[in-house]
Amino acid sequence: MTVWQFYRNTTLGQCLEDSLDEMIQNQQITPTAKQQVLLQFDKAISTTLSQRVKNKVTFKGCIKMYRYCDNVWTFLMTNTEFRDANDGFRADSVKIVACDGTKPPGEK
Repeated sequence: MTVWQFYRNTTLGQCLEDSLDEMIQNQQITPTAKQQVLLQFDKAISTTLSQRVKNKVTFKGCIKMYRYCDNVWTFLMTNTEFRDANDGFRADSVKIVACDGTKPPGEK
């Protein structure tokens, strides 16, 4: 299973990592256990988001830069408008990172 680690930069991921670091300092877990917990977090959040989030959001704006490297798209946009079924909002500047969430052939 391809697992992306960028959810570790969310508030939830940072809090988890801080808690694990504190547990290492208090000798409650090992650094190896921390890595196993973070890997499980990466898998769980990716699976949960792909299975439970069904909302669609559209956006349009001015692309200032884009890049595609190692199956990851990065867009830097300005004056971007986001809309879903009920709401909309504008952002002066936004960075969007998108990766392929499909499983490679032969993977369960």
